Amino acid sequence: MSKPHITAFTIVRNALKYDYPIVESITSILPIVDEYVVAVGNSDDQTKELIQNINSDKIKIIETIWDDSLREGGVVLAVETNKAFDAITNKADWCFYLQGDEVVHEKYHQEILSACEKWLPYQEVEGLLFKYTHFYGSYYYVADSRVWYRQEIRIVRNNKAIRSYKDAQGFRINGRKLNVKPIEAHIYHYGWVKDPRAQQAKQEGVRKFWHDDEFIHKHVATASEFDYGNIDSLKPFTETHPAVMSQRLKRMNWDFKWDINKKKFSLKGRLLYYIEKTTGIRLFEYKNFRKL
Repeated sequence: MSKPHITAFTIVRNALKYDYPIVESITSILPIVDEYVVAVGNSDDQTKELIQNINSDKIKIIETIWDDSLREGGVVLAVETNKAFDAITNKADWCFYLQGDEVVHEKYHQEILSACEKWLPYQEVEGLLFKYTHFYGSYYYVADSRVWYRQEIRIVRNNKAIRSYKDAQGFRINGRKLNVKPIEAHIYHYGWVKDPRAQQAKQEGVRKFWHDDEFIHKHVATASEFDYGNIDSLKPFTETHPAVMSQRLKRMNWDFKWDINKKKFSLKGRLLYYIEKTTGIRLFEYKNFRKL
């Protein structure tokens, strides 16, 4: 069996302004993909130059203009994701989507390649499902409550009937959920780990893709720093981070400590949390996919 052709794709805008680990995200899977399409949106900083400085001939940059009038449900993110997906050529078998704050540990590379090869002949398998590790506050805590999604599709077939869904968290085909196979690999999500000043700027700037000015004024506090204390439950992270994240870990310039015994749940939330931790079952879990 020939090796599957894998093309990665992503979108990015204002990566420097909001301190996205986009370079780490891209380089984390460069060794296992054949090409990487990066849709660079109109930015207020040097995002395009940042991507151009990644030393790889696998990277193909396309420049896009975001429609800032799309301010409901994060739909503009799906629109931009589809632009990147549509720029992938027909020679790709699988398409690997990463968002700008998602990174893959090198320990999962072989598992990903093996899954792409294993399931390629089975056309009923439309995507591959990854597990998620959500970091919060620092690189040493992981969010573990049910408000954080546990799995999502990150590899899809090169079928342009597949479309990014809602705010680009997942995918659907002709409006229905994709049929997927789960794989033993995690996506490390670093969207909630950065200098509190950068996190606050990101919250104030990025929320406009979901809400109008009135909502933002009422619900997004204006402050010099983001308050990481508003979290329901965390657990310690004791494993290793991807090698590409090493410099970011060294540059961490803020202090965040959390009592892991502290839980901020309603009575119902506490019960559901207990059931999940003791049985592994998440009751009433939303799933934007259909496992085969």
